[in-house]
Amino acid sequence: MERMLATAELLRGKYHFRGYLHLKLMPGAESAAIERALQLADRVSVNLEAPSSEHLAKLSSTKRYTEELLAPLQIARKLIETKPALAKKSMTTQFVVGAAGEQDREILTRTTQLYHDLALSRVYFSAFQPVADTPLDGHVPTPLVREHRLYQTDFLFRKYGFAFDDLIFDARGNLPTEADPKTLWAIHHPQFFPVELNRASREELLRIPGIGPLSAQRIVQIRRASKFLTIEQLAHIGANEKRAAPFVLLAGRVATHQPPLFKSTG
Repeated sequence: MERMLATAELLRGKYHFRGYLHLKLMPGAESAAIERALQLADRVSVNLEAPSSEHLAKLSSTKRYTEELLAPLQIARKLIETKPALAKKSMTTQFVVGAAGEQDREILTRTTQLYHDLALSRVYFSAFQPVADTPLDGHVPTPLVREHRLYQTDFLFRKYGFAFDDLIFDARGNLPTEADPKTLWAIHHPQFFPVELNRASREELLRIPGIGPLSAQRIVQIRRASKFLTIEQLAHIGANEKRAAPFVLLAGRVATHQPPLFKSTG
């Protein structure tokens, strides 16, 4: 940690580097070192790697989950909240997915806790891929689609107003891979649809598959002057009209040429 800080001090002091700097906090880093890292960097992080100490034990016999990994993040959060000069600094973490037998449910439970308790800016996910001549050589690699579904869910938390209780898991406690988590929520909540595009709130629009934060904002702005009457109008503002069609009404009418909803498997 001292060597990392010394390098950052060279960048900021001797070479006058004023660009973005992200520093890793070493496991068990002391408060003074964490504060100095926050002074030098724009963002700091500790990779938790697993959602619990039990799962981490399958990956490392030396790291202590609460004392060495969570604690530096907790110290950093307290410093950011109590020292005005550090108020704009941010924190992140990362999970290795599939190496320790953890469920997506467990990863996302920890993710929501980190967002709530430590106000992390981002959580990253990395699908496990075995490396030759390492302790996990021969371990089954994690399909990349599983990582993709976790990132989609993370965006729902941060950008769409979704909560953990909105998620649909399969019998194994993982996110289903046959459809994205937002579409699965829509299929499992038919009472919410169809949504009238010309009256729905921004929050309601964000629940519609194919409509994201930017297109939802554009819908709210455009309909102040004119109504949406055809599904093709959604394509013109960056939405995915084919995905949205089964879930919307246009001035009280269903969208034409609606593709059928596929059946959920669970």
